[in-house]
Amino acid sequence: MRAVQQIMLGTMTGNEAAARQTLTAIRAAGYEGIELNGFMIRRSSFLVRALTRMAGMPTGRGGKLDWHSLLQEADLRVPAIHEDLGTISRDPNAVTEEAKSFSTGYVVITGMYRFDYSDEAALQNLCKDLNHYGKILAGEGIGLLYHNHNAEFRKVRYRDAGEESQVTAYDYILQHTDPAVVNFELDTYWPTEAGVNALALMEKVGRRMKLWHINDRGTRITGPSMTPIVQSDAMELGYGNMDLESLSARAKELSVSSVILETHRNFVDHSPIRSIEKSAAFMNTHFER
Repeated sequence: MRAVQQIMLGTMTGNEAAARQTLTAIRAAGYEGIELNGFMIRRSSFLVRALTRMAGMPTGRGGKLDWHSLLQEADLRVPAIHEDLGTISRDPNAVTEEAKSFSTGYVVITGMYRFDYSDEAALQNLCKDLNHYGKILAGEGIGLLYHNHNAEFRKVRYRDAGEESQVTAYDYILQHTDPAVVNFELDTYWPTEAGVNALALMEKVGRRMKLWHINDRGTRITGPSMTPIVQSDAMELGYGNMDLESLSARAKELSVSSVILETHRNFVDHSPIRSIEKSAAFMNTHFER
């Protein structure tokens, strides 16, 4: 399934009419689904909206809309729902029931906030929690996935069989979670931003990679530069410097079930919809309907 991450829509779905128009445009561009965020389909606090806005990703006020009806009307499916670990731990049954109501088989944990990824004890506890709640969700037919950003590529030192090792936090999570109940939604933009080879990482995750967040990375600067150093940022697919051709080929070999576009900001023409439409050319060429 070719899909779009709901965070891209932000204020484009501030009311029912705007949401309907936005979803219609996404379907017309060739996408088949929207990956939802729990905090965007339910009423969220001012703090959540403020923090996401500070990160350059405003959430809008979509929590007041009937997303079941809107998505059905637009003929768009739901490949997964993003949730935070706290929400899952407080009421895993409510999370699984919401996922079932959207006919999706995956709930995705979207990283950890105020969390030290270089602390082995913290990572141990995280892996225990992932295994625990992954087992609970699996009992209800829902797969638990972990979604990375760039903090997971900090190094952590730990002792294994009496010897000290140093790996990335992401490798640690891979090694210490149960593949039967915990798998991954790999976002290749963030390891690239952190200096990690995204294709090698995709190979390492292998068939535990169930969903793929796709993005590109480059610069919009044209003409002469003040210095030889220019700023890189998110880009529409095929307009940056990431090797999306090789990544796409490998994702298909791994039978990834959905490829989900998430351009975080820096939208062409300052328009999320224009950005989504421009990236559709790559998506529709490389991933068949």
